[in-house]
Amino acid sequence: MSAPGAFAPGHLGELTQTVPFEMVDEVLAGCGGLEQRVRLLPSRVVVYLLLAGALFAGQGWGQVWARLTASLPDPPPVPAGASITEAMRRVGPGPLQGLFDVLKGAAATTTRQAAWFAGRLVVAIDGTSLAVPDSPANLAAFPKPAAGPNGQAGYPMVRLVAVVACGTRSVIEAVFGTDAVGELTYAARLVAGGGVRAGMLLLGDRNFATRPFTAALARAGADFLIRVKTGNKALKLPATTLLPDGSYLSRIGDLTVRVIDAQVQAVAADGVARAGTYRLVTTLLDPGQAPALALVRLYHQRWEIETTYYELKSTILGGRVLRARHPDAVVQETWALLAAYQVLRTAMADAVLTRPGVDPDRASFTIALRAAKDQIVRAAEILTGTVVDLVGTIGHAVLDRLLPARRPRIRARIIKRAISKYRAKTRDADRRSRPITITTTVLTPTDDA
Repeated sequence: MSAPGAFAPGHLGELTQTVPFEMVDEVLAGCGGLEQRVRLLPSRVVVYLLLAGALFAGQGWGQVWARLTASLPDPPPVPAGASITEAMRRVGPGPLQGLFDVLKGAAATTTRQAAWFAGRLVVAIDGTSLAVPDSPANLAAFPKPAAGPNGQAGYPMVRLVAVVACGTRSVIEAVFGTDAVGELTYAARLVAGGGVRAGMLLLGDRNFATRPFTAALARAGADFLIRVKTGNKALKLPATTLLPDGSYLSRIGDLTVRVIDAQVQAVAADGVARAGTYRLVTTLLDPGQAPALALVRLYHQRWEIETTYYELKSTILGGRVLRARHPDAVVQETWALLAAYQVLRTAMADAVLTRPGVDPDRASFTIALRAAKDQIVRAAEILTGTVVDLVGTIGHAVLDRLLPARRPRIRARIIKRAISKYRAKTRDADRRSRPITITTTVLTPTDDA
């Protein structure tokens, strides 16, 4: 069952239950995007078209439309490309951002599977880049990165910085814009806008270990666990108080922090070994509440945001550039991508919620995406009945093919695909993944780290 008349193509299959017509209409009304008269391409339909386009990233807008209407009893004709472009321009980026604002964070804070530590929601922050078409308008708004050893970048880039819940990989908050603005600037905007707040434990890599950023987190009331650089240009963290677990107290400006130096060694069954030394700083000062070894192990959860970006850029986009050839359309399409990702993550979290004890890591994003596409083409389960099923067809597909429990593994960090076949330097590299045994040792300030 779908909406009648000109509104019939506006749906996301079963995911329409998570993004119902009323939600889209309310967001459109709040952003001034509702039309005064019913058009051949109503604004609600345009929003669903943009969301479906995010999931069918390899298809043109006409092909996405064909998939939305494939199972309708009386499918309307495919609009001309110029008509679709004009309709998207009429709607603008505001409603897509508003929709993301409604959807963001839900799966992270309402499920038992969210990752918690010492009573705090564990989240991670990091940045990535999305390529956009090399049109004159895009190039003016999103200049290409500076040339590197392999020459000029092929496309203008959008820098995206997000906060992600480590348990469910749902997006808590996101900002994006020109790649000419640095990652830390966008991160500061996230914190100032409430994307990081009290009750959270933020994990970050070495780029975020700066005095201004850690001070901003402290003002926001959030705790953090961040890896810091070592060497001549690293933060100076002299030990003021040695703690029983080998960690010690120090200061970053006016902020008291706890420093943990640790050596992590990974040994595979065939004898291949890797070892590295890590320095972490945290505002969790009590070793009784947060033992040093537990914090070192927890830091591995930071990689959940890397997996999130992989799902966005490789699983959904398939390494492709976005479609939009104008900056406002780039903003619109990026919000649509984030909203569509969040809808999928919500469906996956709802499904796993019905299986107590199942780690959300075992839910396959690829399977959820394929099942969602099938439901869109079939125009299936658009409207919910009197009984709401948290699982649904997408959820059952995920639960029927759960991934194996995650196990410690090691693999060489190499370039998997050379930019030029004539400059492939890792042809003979060992690309195997190996099960490993991990040994973690906390180093005291007097140890030889």
